[in-house]
Amino acid sequence: MTETQNHHILKTRDDRNPVIFKRDNKSPDADKPYRLPCDADRVWVGSESHFGSEVLRSRIEPWLSALFQSEHLSLLVGSGLTHAVHRLASDQSLTAMDSTQFGVFDDEIAKEAKRVAKAAGRKKGNFEDQLRAASELLRGLDILSDKGLKTDGIADRETLRTSIDTAIVSFSDSILDGERNLRTASPERRTAAFNYLVEFLMSFASRSAPRERLNLFTTNYDRYIEAGADIAGLRMIDRFVGTLAPVFRSSRLDIDVHYNPPGIRGEPRYLEGVVRFAKLHGSVDWVDHGGAIRRVSLPFGAGDFAQISNSFGTNSVDGGQLMVYPNAAKDRETADHPYVELFRDFAAAICRPNSTLVTYGYSYGDEHINRVIGDMLTIPSTHLVIIAYDDRLGRIMDTYCEWGRPAQMTLLIGSHLGDLQTLVDRYLPKSAIDRTSIRMAELLQVRWTTARSDMDATQQPSSDQ
Repeated sequence: MTETQNHHILKTRDDRNPVIFKRDNKSPDADKPYRLPCDADRVWVGSESHFGSEVLRSRIEPWLSALFQSEHLSLLVGSGLTHAVHRLASDQSLTAMDSTQFGVFDDEIAKEAKRVAKAAGRKKGNFEDQLRAASELLRGLDILSDKGLKTDGIADRETLRTSIDTAIVSFSDSILDGERNLRTASPERRTAAFNYLVEFLMSFASRSAPRERLNLFTTNYDRYIEAGADIAGLRMIDRFVGTLAPVFRSSRLDIDVHYNPPGIRGEPRYLEGVVRFAKLHGSVDWVDHGGAIRRVSLPFGAGDFAQISNSFGTNSVDGGQLMVYPNAAKDRETADHPYVELFRDFAAAICRPNSTLVTYGYSYGDEHINRVIGDMLTIPSTHLVIIAYDDRLGRIMDTYCEWGRPAQMTLLIGSHLGDLQTLVDRYLPKSAIDRTSIRMAELLQVRWTTARSDMDATQQPSSDQ
């Protein structure tokens, strides 16, 4: 069921249960490569044994178009989007830092990382799990040292601190490598990758004027979304204030962008292409410096961490000051800043009536995020759309069953439904024509209804007959 290279999971509209279908390489019709299991409900497929993307489109695109016009719309993007865009540009997988060595307490750190990963439904600990365990261990050693207590581990704490900084620097370099691969790809492939990224973003960001702005959240540290937004001309409203070195502010101002149409009096109109944006796990260009979280001016696909460090001139920074979750910057009273403010924004955006949340490329491996989404679904008028390329570990379907609110959830899982190109080309609402299509449908409905009424009136016998 979770081997989504061959199996696909779809649940939309009035489906009571997820529909599982499979690609049949022996299909007699190349345009209809999919088939349902023999014992499946064939209500929306009909009597034919095989079906194609047109049948799927009729089930998916109108449904998503309606959901995207919810009063409140939010999009949560995981690493799946970065991997998809990177593969479009380079035809290669994005490298990832799966594990690292700290030189001291490696066994203890690995054991804790494995425990945390198992609790989250993952087979083994990743770099973030190790970093979290190492940071907590370092904090404990600092507490023991501050209290003047002597333990065997105190002598190794500076080694651990240095190793954490080195690991974070290597991690940031790998993120910048992924950006650089996209920037240095062949012009044709780079353009195609950015075009799909822009169309993906605009499908969500093209909101009609009376609707609230799109709330865009991501767990990614890279800046693929920011690069796509720049190309698309989107204005990203976040918590940073300033021009040369924007500073993260805890007090969020509900600012927006309006304009006054020439010669028209009355209330100003919303400017199109405005999005509220938050990076829940921090970013490769966020640095704790001078008692504040600052966003450095870092070109997309910059050389390495040295360019980040040198952004502040003689006052260079180290890996411990880079704000990538769960890294706690040195000399801070709490490791929660700025993440607590970002998650407050996330909860406030999705946990309200008539709200739709779409997740793409998010594997549901972060319990602190899943908890907020689960709370959202306790509001009956909310809806969750899950789009994913695969569910190899089964976390998505396990979470779906655990929450037990199928009427409020839509599933598009599999290498066909979750593929970025296929999704943009066939299933997502087209941002440029969506409003025109809606208006055309309204006009046709009015004209058809009027024509039918006139025809019925002419065909109806008179009272004299």
